[in-house]
Amino acid sequence: MRAALVQLTVSDDPATNLAETLALVRAAAAGGGGFVLTPECTNALSSSRDHQHAVFHLEADDPTLAALRAEANALGIWLLIGSLGLKTTDPDGRFANRSFLVGPDGGVVARYDKIHMFDVTVSETESYRESAGYRPGAQAVVAETPFGRVGLSVCYDVRFPYLYRALAQAGADILTVPAAFNHITGAAHWEVLLRARAIETGCFVLAPAQTGFHPEAAGKGRQTHGHSLAIAPWGEVLADGGDQPGVVFADLDLSRVALARARVPSLTHDREFTAP
Repeated sequence: MRAALVQLTVSDDPATNLAETLALVRAAAAGGGGFVLTPECTNALSSSRDHQHAVFHLEADDPTLAALRAEANALGIWLLIGSLGLKTTDPDGRFANRSFLVGPDGGVVARYDKIHMFDVTVSETESYRESAGYRPGAQAVVAETPFGRVGLSVCYDVRFPYLYRALAQAGADILTVPAAFNHITGAAHWEVLLRARAIETGCFVLAPAQTGFHPEAAGKGRQTHGHSLAIAPWGEVLADGGDQPGVVFADLDLSRVALARARVPSLTHDREFTAP
């Protein structure tokens, strides 16, 4: 299977973002991508809760989801929509940060709501409280496909290795980590975290990312790290998307998963222990 990682620089306008996303998804398919992946926040990045309420939709009404499902069907590809910001029916009004795996018929094969919320202070002038606007998920997800089992995650999840161990032990061969990774933490940690998750689990890791400066009509905007990565089960970087929007490709040979796990079968070596 040829994977194609779509790297975006979205704004806070879902309609503009959709047009750009569709163009790159088509380019990915034209380049032979049978499994195309987009980043976290494919529909929009905004720091304004009021603006999010104005442009986000419930899943059933979301135009980005509908258009990308139709495009997957038209192109006959598997498509991971890295995540969409969606309204929910929760009483507190918080959104969902939801990833979708879409089959070649346009059907939703799996959904995953981001479990770990990005509540951090990365510098004296830059802090985030994702949990203030988004409700965390509670269910890990592994999906069956003809080319392997896919374990879903989103961005900040990558700092929690127990999630990926659980996905791999549940049968995942490929781990997806769509992200809008902060430019400061990304420069320091992005590649090493993703390589570690691949090495620990013996999985392919596919991490499509947002990149560059993301303008907002109703906020100051933010900057993301880019460098979408495809990583092999032994930890080698197969593809790096750099810092510009576009598409990078990686060919996945699933026999490499079995080989890596046979060489170091650590997924079978768990032991119980008493915590300090």
